[in-house]
Amino acid sequence: MATVASAEARVTAPDSGVPMSHRQIMEALSGLLLGLFVTILSSTVVSNALPTIIADLHASQTTYTWVITGTLLSMTITTPIWGKLADLVSKKLLIQLALAIFVIGSAIAGQAHNPAMLITARVIQGLGAGGLSALVQVIMAVMISPRERGRYSGYMGAVFALATVGGPLIGGVIVDTSWLGWRWCFYVGVPFAVIALIVLQKTLHLPVTKRKVKIDWLGATLVSGAAALLLLWVSFAGSKYDWLSWQTAAMLGGAVVLAALFIVAENFASEPIVPLHLFRIRTLSLSTLASLFVGVAMFGATTFLSQYFQLARGDSPTKAGLMTLPMIGGLAVSSTISGRIVSTTGRWKNILVLGAGVMTVGYGLLSIVRYDTAYWQVAIYMLCVGAGLGMTMQNLVLCVQNQVRPQELGVASSTVSFFRSLGGAIGVSALGALLGSRVTHYMTDGLARIGVHTLGSGGSVPKLSALPAPIRAVVQDSYGHAVGNVFMYAAPCVLIAVIVILFIKEVPLRTSNSQEPPVGVVAAAPAPDASAHGRHARRPVPASTAALSNGQHTAAMSAYASGPTGESQGGGMIRGFVRNGGAPVPRAVLTLIDVGGRQIGRAITGDDGRYVLSAPGTGSFVLIAAAGDHDPQAATLVVGDQPVDFDVTLLGSGGLVGTVRGVDGAPVEDATVVVTDGRGEVVAGGSTDADGGFLVSAVTAGVYTLAVSAATYRPAAMLVEVGSGRTHQEVELLPGMRVHGTIRAEGRGPVPDARVRLLDEAGNVVDVRTTGPDGEYDFTGLRGGRYTVTATGYPVVASGVDLTGDGDDSHDLWLGHPAE
Repeated sequence: MATVASAEARVTAPDSGVPMSHRQIMEALSGLLLGLFVTILSSTVVSNALPTIIADLHASQTTYTWVITGTLLSMTITTPIWGKLADLVSKKLLIQLALAIFVIGSAIAGQAHNPAMLITARVIQGLGAGGLSALVQVIMAVMISPRERGRYSGYMGAVFALATVGGPLIGGVIVDTSWLGWRWCFYVGVPFAVIALIVLQKTLHLPVTKRKVKIDWLGATLVSGAAALLLLWVSFAGSKYDWLSWQTAAMLGGAVVLAALFIVAENFASEPIVPLHLFRIRTLSLSTLASLFVGVAMFGATTFLSQYFQLARGDSPTKAGLMTLPMIGGLAVSSTISGRIVSTTGRWKNILVLGAGVMTVGYGLLSIVRYDTAYWQVAIYMLCVGAGLGMTMQNLVLCVQNQVRPQELGVASSTVSFFRSLGGAIGVSALGALLGSRVTHYMTDGLARIGVHTLGSGGSVPKLSALPAPIRAVVQDSYGHAVGNVFMYAAPCVLIAVIVILFIKEVPLRTSNSQEPPVGVVAAAPAPDASAHGRHARRPVPASTAALSNGQHTAAMSAYASGPTGESQGGGMIRGFVRNGGAPVPRAVLTLIDVGGRQIGRAITGDDGRYVLSAPGTGSFVLIAAAGDHDPQAATLVVGDQPVDFDVTLLGSGGLVGTVRGVDGAPVEDATVVVTDGRGEVVAGGSTDADGGFLVSAVTAGVYTLAVSAATYRPAAMLVEVGSGRTHQEVELLPGMRVHGTIRAEGRGPVPDARVRLLDEAGNVVDVRTTGPDGEYDFTGLRGGRYTVTATGYPVVASGVDLTGDGDDSHDLWLGHPAE
């Protein structure tokens, strides 16, 4: 077996470039997952007990909705703030603070004696939940590379499933136990939260970024106001006032105005709560949009399952918790399996599409449920929804984290969570209003058929046990039909998410948290000058980690590993397969070197991707794998007396190909093509051929800036996403504007050797020319705008010119004679 050098006793800081071992990661994750367990447990306990709580407080369906919406709204608003703080201050302190806030909110909720107090306490709980939901993913992103993160996301899915399964059952038992009462549903998570605080203090060790904190409070206030107005509108429209009314116009108009002001504020904020430049990354823009619609369905629809089982089917709270097990089981199994698949292959898009598609089918089937639908059918429908959620939730965040800089992991992750929570808040509010409206409609019709004109409940959620049998049947039928309507409106939202996900471009997951090669990596070839130009100019090629089979850790990538652990006279053997996404890579070259950098072995894979290498002895060696159109990989192995089985995963190397044309469609020859990374460093360059074509090879997958310039054309720049194959990019260059003319002197004709300067609108010198014997000057490749042309040789003359239209302007200047 391949082994890795023993880890240090302390947790290695992720920023140090040394990967954390599996044990170190699991120790640090223990407190995080326990905190996440507290959040989910408290939510699921309450969701199952909520029909009883609302009935006991004599509250209405609107109150039921706002007990959930209040938490989601405060969580949505604060998630980006927590994410921004995570990029600025101690993440450990922040997550402990979030836990403390959550505990305080739970304690207040347990003391609630009216709907207003309960909603207020739930808002406080949402403040802490927003921190936990954002910070857990941010901290995982700091500790674990995107490629390995799918594996640990499976553990998150297992915790999610355990808390989601246990919550309804515990909540049901608490509500059904007379000597406890529903208030203990809020107290039950407090001991777990205290334990999580202690564990986090002992196990979580992360580097602290020390720089001045600048929180965008204006942006937070504006987005809070916009979201609150939108949710208030969808909650009360159709009941408190008409959909078409002055209240609707005021709330919608106010939300639009606040949203517009928010966008303006973010453009000028030094530390914006949602950096708008991130949305230039196509993957992030589409992922946030998909998360919005997934949130509508996920929170909005599943919230009302407890009402379906308790009010439509007449089940007890405990039994209602058991009834949801198929959905939770589907979520747990699918999240674990999909996490493993993503970590093994580095591919995530197929999982996302499949998950969203299965979820759409599940919601579509749930739309036909009624109070008397056979449970086995409902179970299958819930299983589809749970399986889809397990494949979708974490992977939407993962594909975004894979394409942002490490210092922006917090804000990028929280942005996706923000839109998912916003969608959930909108979904709960809108679908809750829909449920209340449809229940009233169906109940009125049903009661009229049996000769009853009013239920006398004042709009509050009824207690089935207190109703006569005929009225109880009407209430059950009404809730069953109305909940089916809720799922019917949720299904199209997930279908929209499927369509959006199809347009996300897949970029294979990175095997490192950094976008730069780690210190001490072994390169497959000497690094050429990255700034060199030429049609096939090459960039430095980093060697990234090799993914191990059998769930082992990624091996260290340093050629300067510790020396041999014990030399012997015998030799060792290294064998395995080289694959790309499960497919064998034939003709891959594997080179074995010792700690001094000397080559001691070489092998080439066969058609099945298999290789066998002999080592001259036991000890530590570096194995390098390379193949055409793939990124090279390197790993440190410890070879003993037994054969070492070591599989290598090679990721396809990307390439950028395209054509540069003018606005008339004609190819532009000898245009300069330059590719820069997110830090502005030039990674490759070249020039176009006679057909305007260019090829920039060996560009790894990621987001780059492509800049193209050519004589007599205006330069152009654009963001491009390079995948594992060749990415095609068409470039259109606009013709450069031109100012030309002749410098003349009165009575003497053209003036040679006159100094002509072109200044822009700000007074900066754009270019300088000296006239020839014919007195002519020519400035080309200009952008539109206001310029000033000055000429000297005689007293200085200045004249303004506006470049518009084609920009080919003739502009002569006349110089005066010096005084004689």
